[in-house]
Amino acid sequence: MLRKLVLAAVVAAAGFSSAHADDLLSKKWDDIVAQAKQEGELNWYVWYNLPEYREYVKSFEKEYGIKVNLPEVSSAADAQKKLLAEAGRATGDIDVLAMGGDATNVIDVTKVFYGPILKTLPDSGDITDKINGGDGKGYSIAYWGNQTGIAYDSNRVDAATLPQTLDELSAWMEKNPGQLGFNYLNGGAGQSFLHNVGRNVLGVTPDTKLSATPDMQPVWDWFNKRKDQFVITASNADSMTRINSGEFLLVPAWEDNLFSLIKKNEVGSHIKIYLPKWGMNGGGNIVAIPANSGHKAAAMVFISWLTSAKVQSDFSKLYGASPTNTKADFSQGLIPADQRQYTRSWTQPLPRDEVLGGFAKNVVEN
Repeated sequence: MLRKLVLAAVVAAAGFSSAHADDLLSKKWDDIVAQAKQEGELNWYVWYNLPEYREYVKSFEKEYGIKVNLPEVSSAADAQKKLLAEAGRATGDIDVLAMGGDATNVIDVTKVFYGPILKTLPDSGDITDKINGGDGKGYSIAYWGNQTGIAYDSNRVDAATLPQTLDELSAWMEKNPGQLGFNYLNGGAGQSFLHNVGRNVLGVTPDTKLSATPDMQPVWDWFNKRKDQFVITASNADSMTRINSGEFLLVPAWEDNLFSLIKKNEVGSHIKIYLPKWGMNGGGNIVAIPANSGHKAAAMVFISWLTSAKVQSDFSKLYGASPTNTKADFSQGLIPADQRQYTRSWTQPLPRDEVLGGFAKNVVEN
């Protein structure tokens, strides 16, 4: 909350309100594209896939004649620190900033970013400003979807026998003790597993409105009853290494991470992933234009291109991302398109700390 207030105060003091740039938002799209070409370049701050992105954006540069610079960025946090540090400058270095979708819960997007841009973008009806539990309010747009699921060894597990419900999972674990591994502290996929087992045990969904955290004891009872049937791993990476070596049959995993590991030949293609009917969390990342960007038109055109059906289909095919444009090709990813209906939002309605801390105290340390 403090960070949100500091960012809002700095930007407001500098006078960078979206109201000062409504002239661009009121222009026809062709005129925005023309202005973008005059600006000629933009700086995209993103912390992952930098070599791949530098190669991929060449198609944008060729199409529009606009240069895309991708500086070295070590983490999302570092990029956001730079945003904060430059908030008082008339013109900052960042034109397009990538962040986790939940960053909008701590950043006042209406003060820090230019916009709202969503309705101005040509594909506004097919893209979204909401992802990973955050609401971009039209200022930030989802461009990268990631999905957790359950990775399995297809050499030893028939896809038709994969557990789909909590009851089926219970029966599977009893039949295959020690063949399910997950981590609850590092990597996120195991945390998704915990949240969704908890939701199913308690009979709640991410949309359930709760006035207080429910009694979690039934969830701890479920895990404690099966304590000899699962293995706590050291990390997400450890889980993937051990299923690849044949130690496990099932582990929670990220679709895009598994895609990358297979592409690098670090994990065999016999490791596949599915999205069970009991649900696993999906999230993703957003892009936004800082209010003091010096290339706002170029940034808008780039974000439009980045979230287009063509690029989103490519991201799924090339990187294993979940498309954020509803008209994209959803058949390219590792998870079958018909299973994506089982995606769930992060944390809601069970608080993250209650789930992870409670699991540690009542199961791991019990």
